Amino acid sequence: MTAPQHQANAGAGRTIISVDAMGGDRGPAAVVAGIAKSAKKNPKIGFILHGPRETLEPLLAKRRHLEDRCEIRDATDIVTMDDKPGNVLRHGRNTSMWSAIDSVRNGEATVCVSCGNTGALMMLSVMRLRKLEGVTRPAIAVLWPSRNPQKFNVMLDGGADIRADARDLLQYALMGTSYARNGFGLQRPRIGLLNVGTEEHKGRPELKEAHGLIAANADEAGFEFAGFVEGRDIPGDVCDVIVTDGFTGNVALKTGEGIANLISDLLREAFKFTPLSRLASVLAYTSMRRLKKRIDPRRQNGGVFLGLNGTVVKSHGAADATGVSSAVKLAFELAQSGFSEKLAARVASASLSAQDATTAEKNHGDRE
Repeated sequence: MTAPQHQANAGAGRTIISVDAMGGDRGPAAVVAGIAKSAKKNPKIGFILHGPRETLEPLLAKRRHLEDRCEIRDATDIVTMDDKPGNVLRHGRNTSMWSAIDSVRNGEATVCVSCGNTGALMMLSVMRLRKLEGVTRPAIAVLWPSRNPQKFNVMLDGGADIRADARDLLQYALMGTSYARNGFGLQRPRIGLLNVGTEEHKGRPELKEAHGLIAANADEAGFEFAGFVEGRDIPGDVCDVIVTDGFTGNVALKTGEGIANLISDLLREAFKFTPLSRLASVLAYTSMRRLKKRIDPRRQNGGVFLGLNGTVVKSHGAADATGVSSAVKLAFELAQSGFSEKLAARVASASLSAQDATTAEKNHGDRE
């Protein structure tokens, strides 16, 4: 089916973001509202929106400012949160998620954004975009509120793969460096390796080996190695990037979300306790609003899949219009920075450095 003429202008001088309209818990209305919000703020963004045309056209018709900014790609099937990644891989060719990733694969868009099933999105991304040469395991980089001047730290892996050996952790450090440099403008990010203590003799064997590899590559790769860090340092100012395996990273991420929700509920309960506390809540309204905005996950929504031949931003499944707009903003900034190309170059050069470091360590051990 041929798209209307106005949709062909979506890419006229703009950075194109490929958006899976059907992945989120709130449905396509929230996704369209989110990209409409982004379009009003940034005239340099164009969109390819993937999903059933009969569903999306009425939603777009309500937002005239998207008329020449958005092209619809008709994709009739939907990946649900309950779908198993393997089934999606075998039978999901007609889904909006598959179509959105293929727009990046085909060079029509620079970044893909989806609120959908994380496991299916990662599996399809790896299959359709392929891993960068030298990368064993891709990672999900997430942003964590912190005391640092940039206000957020990068943590990876956030759950792409529950396993990681020493070489994988080195690659995470290098990819995290590239993300921090391009996302936050940190020319020499500080990298911390998450462990059960800061002493070098603590931790599993792969962590001790990774410590040596990361330290050996710090100068050449242009980062500072802070050594081992602990869980309390994730929101701290000891480092800018926290490196860990996907199992630990995902547990930390979900724990942090749960604690944030608990604190929010306890504060709300405390302010309702007495008439005096209710008065205090009115007096503290401005400060509480500022705090809420500071830690609001919707405003820093988007885990970035690193280690692929293309950039994919995973928005939270429950994202509303603000959350989707935040993920689009992150996608645009990464596209503008040439992030994919810079990351590929860094991983390629680092693979050689890691091989040299491993060989040198082996030779040293043989001499002893």
